[in-house]
Amino acid sequence: MSAIYTTDEYGRPFIIVREQDKKSRKTGIEATKAHIMAAKTVANIVRTSLGPRGLDKILISPDGDITISNDGATIMSQMAIENQIGKLLVELSKSQDEEIGDGTTGIVVLAGALLEQAEELLDRGIHPIRISDGFERACKIAVAHLDKVSDIIPWSKDDTSDLFKCAKTSLGSKIVNKCHDQFAQIAVDAVLAVADLERKDVDFELIKMEGKVGGELADTALVHGVIIDKDFSHPQMPKEIKDAKIAILTCPFEPPKPKTKHKLEISNVKEFEELQKYERETFDKMVQQVKDCGANIVACQWGFDDEANSLLLQHKLPAIRWVGGPEIELLAIATNGRIVPRFEDLTSEKLGSAGTIREVSFGTTNENMIIVEHCANSKAVTVFVRGGNKMIVDEAKRSLHDAMCVVRNLIVDNRVVYGGAAAEISCSIAVEKEADQVSTIEQYAMRSFARALDAIPMTLAENSGLPSIETLSFVKSQQIKQGISSLGVDCMDTGINDMKEQFVFDPLISKRQQFLLATQLVKMILKIDDVIVHKSGEQ
Repeated sequence: MSAIYTTDEYGRPFIIVREQDKKSRKTGIEATKAHIMAAKTVANIVRTSLGPRGLDKILISPDGDITISNDGATIMSQMAIENQIGKLLVELSKSQDEEIGDGTTGIVVLAGALLEQAEELLDRGIHPIRISDGFERACKIAVAHLDKVSDIIPWSKDDTSDLFKCAKTSLGSKIVNKCHDQFAQIAVDAVLAVADLERKDVDFELIKMEGKVGGELADTALVHGVIIDKDFSHPQMPKEIKDAKIAILTCPFEPPKPKTKHKLEISNVKEFEELQKYERETFDKMVQQVKDCGANIVACQWGFDDEANSLLLQHKLPAIRWVGGPEIELLAIATNGRIVPRFEDLTSEKLGSAGTIREVSFGTTNENMIIVEHCANSKAVTVFVRGGNKMIVDEAKRSLHDAMCVVRNLIVDNRVVYGGAAAEISCSIAVEKEADQVSTIEQYAMRSFARALDAIPMTLAENSGLPSIETLSFVKSQQIKQGISSLGVDCMDTGINDMKEQFVFDPLISKRQQFLLATQLVKMILKIDDVIVHKSGEQ
């Protein structure tokens, strides 16, 4: 009951609404500042992960699973954030990850910096709507300026050196930078193997990542085919099959069993022998149907019992059982085969073909994997990641995914801006210049936007152990004096500030998306002025 009906001393009725009892409430500037505080706290968590010298975070799930990562989207999604505004930042990094795949840390840091600047403007008494209008105006200028300072990087299927450099920039901040060149090359080769260059499209479904603990990162390899984390169903089956014709089945490969709840009563030995004979004949027929269509290996989605296994061995028909749904689909795509749901439907046209199928064992643990190579459809590839422990393998997979996304973005749009915060500094200068020509109060918000952009180079310098304010001042003055927009923060301490010479590139669409999404979110947060929270457990 949220209201009480009562009367005063003269008998006049009135209602007492117990709102304060049920809800905690914040309004106006107080609400906006509370949101800014929450968002800044979340942004500060990932702030130290930005850049090539960024630090990693360790995340422990309620089940005790450990994740070590410095990928912004992974950190944000695995933090159990209760605050609603904090959740908006998680969504922000998620949308950047889904759309672009890289730059997930930078976008959260930028959003946090914009909110920090907005707080100062609110303290000066500027209305939130005027602030968000100023930010929107500044964002348009920054995005237009990005187009001006962007460079087109030429690449072709034969000359991928520029794609390789961009993939290397993405991997610079990851745990795999020990094998920097190797991983960058794998990312480029994997994407180009499946890319449709005419449509400028890359289907990531065709790139499978398989990880195996053991070995070192340098053992990671790109396989032009499919790797299935299974072994042949019988240890005596051949370990390598050349010119394989694969029957891909989703029906159970075993003698038929009564699937209903009816009981099958057997009263004497003869009936049992007849049943056994019937099962055997039916199974022989199944195997014969597979052999008649020309298959010399079977991949089955279901398992089969020991009897079926020994019969398959007798008929010299190697088989792989319990192949998962996604793996079966990828195997069908790679070998140009069709997935067959019934034995009656088997024909030679529906078989997949591959040059070799071999079983490989690892270490001393007898763990096996099946590698399907030289497939009919060369577009399906598998990246086989090795590492000392599960956390390194998982992080290496995430890092490679980010690098592949960068290469994909460059195939879609091959314009780049320069990294090391060179683009942010250049946009900051452009926005400040433009703000001087604005006569309304939005000029304050525009200058604040420029200062928020400066937070990225300052964070980069901080994370690299350089004095942040001095570094920013130096790079900014050099950009203005020399008029070169590719000067950025020298995180790796090479003595060169020109990112063009250091080959530090960022795809233009990634940087543009960062600016647009971060500004959009900040505008949304600034517009909220009332928060009503219902206390749990009450009607």
